[in-house]
Amino acid sequence: MMVPVISIVGNSGSGKTTLIEKVVKELTSRGINVGVLKHDAHGFEIDHEGKDSWRHKKAGAATVGLSSPEKLAIIKDVKAEWPPERIIASFLIDHDIVITEGYKTGTLPKIEVLRAAHSATPATVNDSTLLGYVTDVELKTDKLLFGLDDVTGVANFIEERFVNGSALNGNNKETVSLVVDGVHVTLKPFIEELIREAVLGMIKSLKGCEEPAEVELRVKRKL
Repeated sequence: MMVPVISIVGNSGSGKTTLIEKVVKELTSRGINVGVLKHDAHGFEIDHEGKDSWRHKKAGAATVGLSSPEKLAIIKDVKAEWPPERIIASFLIDHDIVITEGYKTGTLPKIEVLRAAHSATPATVNDSTLLGYVTDVELKTDKLLFGLDDVTGVANFIEERFVNGSALNGNNKETVSLVVDGVHVTLKPFIEELIREAVLGMIKSLKGCEEPAEVELRVKRKL
C-alpha cells in the first residue's frame, strides 16, 4: 500500500507553494512526517556550473549522486518523465503523507488553490479526483471549500482524511511497494502480505538480517 498522497494544484501564481509551506509547517508541528514532491513541467536544474557534480554530468555521467551526513541527492537522466507514483514508491515511501505541488492533470486526489486576484475560473472543472478548493472566490460546488488563510482547516482535513484515515484502512507502516518497468503496481492486501512474508522469511536466515526494519529488493532481468 503506497503512502497517502494529496496534490495541491492551481494555475501558476495562485499561491500553491505558499499554502504547502504553511500546511507542511502545521502538520509537522503535530508530529506528522511530511514529504513534498514538486512537479515542474518546464524542466529544472539543481546543479551549478563549475561544481563537481555539474562537471561529472557535463562529462557524460547519466546519474550523479551527492551524499553527506545530512542529505542525499541524485541527479539522473530519464528517458521519459517518471509518474509521481513511481517517484513516491521509490524515494518517499517512509513518510506519513506526501504532498505534491502540481500534477494538475494527474489522477491523484487534489485540492485546487483559486485566488480571485489571479483567476476566478477553476483549472479542475469536471475533475473527479478534486476534493475541494482553497479560495476567496464564491463557487457553486459540492466540493469542500477552505478560505485562503484557513491553513488549520486544510491541515485538519489532510490529517483526518489521509493520515488517520489511512491508518484505519491498514496503512500502518508495514508497507510493500512494487514498481515494475517504471510503473507503480497497486497490490491487493493479501498479495502485499504474501510478498512481505515471503521476502522477510527468506532474508531473516541471512547473517545480520534477523530483524530488518526496511528491505529494498530490486530485480533486473537481461532480456
